[in-house]
Amino acid sequence: MSHNSNLQQRATLIGLLAVLCWSCTVGLMRAVAEPLGAVGGAACLYTMAALCIAVARGRKGWRELARWRSMHPAYLWGCGLLFVVYEICLSVAVGLAHDRNQAMEIGLINYLWPSLTIVLAVLCGQQTTRWWLWPGVLICLWGLARVLGGESFSLPVMWSHVHSNPLAYGMGFAAALLWPAYSLLARRHGAGFNAVGLFVTWTALALWLKWLMLGDPQPMQWSWLTAGQVVLVGALTALGYSCWEHGIQHGKLALLAAASYFTPVLSALMASALLQVLPGWSFWQGVALVTLGSLICWWATRSSRD
Repeated sequence: MSHNSNLQQRATLIGLLAVLCWSCTVGLMRAVAEPLGAVGGAACLYTMAALCIAVARGRKGWRELARWRSMHPAYLWGCGLLFVVYEICLSVAVGLAHDRNQAMEIGLINYLWPSLTIVLAVLCGQQTTRWWLWPGVLICLWGLARVLGGESFSLPVMWSHVHSNPLAYGMGFAAALLWPAYSLLARRHGAGFNAVGLFVTWTALALWLKWLMLGDPQPMQWSWLTAGQVVLVGALTALGYSCWEHGIQHGKLALLAAASYFTPVLSALMASALLQVLPGWSFWQGVALVTLGSLICWWATRSSRD
């Protein structure tokens, strides 16, 4: 085996580590939001994430950000805005969930983004596909309906379930749409730049501003466990972005793309363990269907290139 092949395999494994890091995000977000509040907890964890990314990237990160004038305005400002709004929608939605089961449901809604990214790329003319993309999308949506419709699925139950917390579910759906828009815009105008550290910093600042504007925010109840969770989720966020960047630049992109579609399953398993809840059978059916549908969508685009 050649030296270059070994380096590529190593980079691929590093990239796969990012999927594991991101799979812990929803569970830890909820764990932090319970004692610190939906907005305050999100502000703390993104502040820690920004610090960890700054430490991880070191001087290289500062040199790259110093070139911000060279970045395309659509990337710097457009992607920056989409990134900030996405992260706020996801973290606050998870924090606003009425209970931990609902937080896991919102996390699953967010993971519609892989299939929606492909759909948006096809609609924008950036991707060709085969006809079975659309059945794949329908399978994803059916999986979500199984989660929201309860054990004995019915449309009235699903509607009342969403209507019980429309803000949280609405923000979850918004997050699922925002990340595909961010990804495609970054792909078109990124030009090799990586301003994620800057975007995470903007997210933290926006959340602290929102927290101050609340007037009488929920008091933060700190403990050693909560502090450890904030540090952990910040470190995992920084590690995830760093590993993913290294993986997609030097590893096997097709394998990394396929692995990312298993994030709904891994995220559900991690959240169930971290939050110590065991959702019903319909939830796990939904997770499996969302994952299956996402893989069908991915395979539809792979087949069109073969």
